[in-house]
Amino acid sequence: MPYHSDFDTVPATAPEGFEAMATSRIPRIPSAKGPLADGRRERSRSSRSRIAAAMLDLVAKGEVAPSAAQVAEVAGVGLRSVFRHFKDMDALYREMTEAIEAQVLPILLRPPEGAGWKDRIHDLAGRRARIFETIMPFRISANVRRFESPYLMQDYQRLLRLEAETLGAHLPEAVRADGVGAQALGVILSFNTWRLLRHDQGLPVEQAKAVVLRLLDDAMARWTEA
Repeated sequence: MPYHSDFDTVPATAPEGFEAMATSRIPRIPSAKGPLADGRRERSRSSRSRIAAAMLDLVAKGEVAPSAAQVAEVAGVGLRSVFRHFKDMDALYREMTEAIEAQVLPILLRPPEGAGWKDRIHDLAGRRARIFETIMPFRISANVRRFESPYLMQDYQRLLRLEAETLGAHLPEAVRADGVGAQALGVILSFNTWRLLRHDQGLPVEQAKAVVLRLLDDAMARWTEA
């Protein structure tokens, strides 16, 4: 049965405007009342926002493991300023994660649409493709460092759980009871599969979509719609 999903509108590249997203999503330091609110505090707030935006910008442009020195250069601040606002690179990755998730989690967590469960999984697949295209440079960057960073490894495990839970919530009981089958659907709809197709194999978006949909339909064919 033909269907339409967000797969039909997946961009060929990550959307533009990461710097704008960074500056709009990065948490601001609350202004204090009194003399400390002007001058020094305003400069500190501006520097922190520029540093976080620089990190996002570097990663979005393909710098998978930007150094503190690179961040400082792009932000137009001194290296000491980077470490004054972010005690280590993990703190910058935390800021980056918060900014990206504020953008994509509402899309991921919105209940999928469709008359039957298979249509709803198709809709979920389309949304994930859009999200994965957006976050791909940032997830790849985090993956490069996760083996040397307890925070990034924990965050990686958290995202895997989130992928599994958001899929499992929309599967019928019979599918969830088939542990191997449910895990197979999770692999097909995972970020790692999308990254393999798009980044590692270099497939165009439309071809990557076709591969995911073929795998998905073949896997779901073993279960009835009811």
